[in-house]
Amino acid sequence: MSRFFTERFAALTPYTPGEQPQERKYIKLNTNESPFPPSPGVSAAVAEEAKRLQLYSDPESRLLTQALAERYGLHREQVLVGNGSDELLNFAFMAFCDEEHPALFPDISYGFYPVYAQVNRVPYRELPLDEGMNVRLEDYDGLPGTVFLANPNAPTGIAKKVSEIENLIRQRPDSVVVVDEAYVDFGAETVLPLVDRYENLLVIRTYSKSRSMAGARLGFALGSPALIGDLNTLKYSTNPYNVNRMTSAAGIAALREDDYYTANARTVAETRDRTAAALRDMGFVLTDSKSNFLFARHPAVDGATLYRVLKERGILIRHFDKARIADWVRITVGTQEQMSVFLQETEKVLTEYGA
Repeated sequence: MSRFFTERFAALTPYTPGEQPQERKYIKLNTNESPFPPSPGVSAAVAEEAKRLQLYSDPESRLLTQALAERYGLHREQVLVGNGSDELLNFAFMAFCDEEHPALFPDISYGFYPVYAQVNRVPYRELPLDEGMNVRLEDYDGLPGTVFLANPNAPTGIAKKVSEIENLIRQRPDSVVVVDEAYVDFGAETVLPLVDRYENLLVIRTYSKSRSMAGARLGFALGSPALIGDLNTLKYSTNPYNVNRMTSAAGIAALREDDYYTANARTVAETRDRTAAALRDMGFVLTDSKSNFLFARHPAVDGATLYRVLKERGILIRHFDKARIADWVRITVGTQEQMSVFLQETEKVLTEYGA
C-alpha cells in the first residue's frame, strides 16, 4: 500500500470475489451465475436504451421501482433499487449499525458482511453455525444489534423456514433484521409477505442469480417506507445515479418475461438435485441446498485438492480458505451438459486418489 493510505483502512481485509479468468475457457461453476442468457426482451431493451447514454439515468428509477412494487404487491415507497444487492447491503450496514447496534451474522455466510462492518467501522459479532451447518436463530435472542441473515445461506445453501425468521423478527421489535434473499428463487420460502407486518424487516434481492443479470449489477430492497427512506438518504448522499439506463431498462424487461426466468430457476433446481444425488453416490457429504449451488466435501479428497485438480482440467469450482470449511467446495449449478462433465471429471479425480 502507499504511504498515503489512511490508517482507518490499513488493516482492512477486502472481500475476495470468485475467479473470473481470461487466459482460457473454463466450465465455470464458481460464482453462482446463471447458466442461461437473459431473455430476448432484455437484450432488446438494453440495445434500445444504449441509444440514450448521453443522458443521465433517472435518479429515482421510477419505472423500474414501480414495476417491482407491482410485481411484489407493495407501494413504490417500499422499494429501492441499487447497483447490485451489494450496494444496498452496504447502505444497510451504514444506516442501521453503530456502537450501540452492532452487526450480527453467522460465522459462515456471505463474505462481504464482515467487510462491510469493517469499512463502516461498526462492531460486529459472528455467531457459529451448528455442527450441521445450520444457522441457530435462537443464539440471537437477547443480543443487541442488527441481524443480517442470508436465506438461503451462502455458501451452505441451507434455508430457514419463514415461521422461524418471523419469530426472530417479532422478538426484536427495536432492531432491524435484514434478510438477504439472493438465492430464494431456487426453492426457499420468501419472507416478503411479512414486509407490511413488521416495520423492522428489510428484504434484499438481486437480479444476478435467477434473472441472469450478474453482469448488469442490479439489486433491490423491500421494506417499510421509513426503512427505504433511510437507505435513500444514503443513496442521495453517495451516488444518486446508482442504476444506469441500460440496467434499469433490462430490469423492467425481465419482469415482463418473468415466466422465462421462473422456468429457468426450476430447471436449475432440478439439475441441482440430480447432481447432488450423483455426488452422494460417489461418497460426498452435502448440505441440503435450496440455492443454485451445492456445498460438498469428500472424506478422501480435501477441498483444496479437488478445486486445484478440477481447475487443471478446465472446471472452476469455489474453495474457501476459512478453517472450518476448508474441506468443502461450493459448486455452482450449470447446464445439465456442464454438470455431466463435472461429474465425470470428479469421478476420475476420486479414482486417482483412491477414493
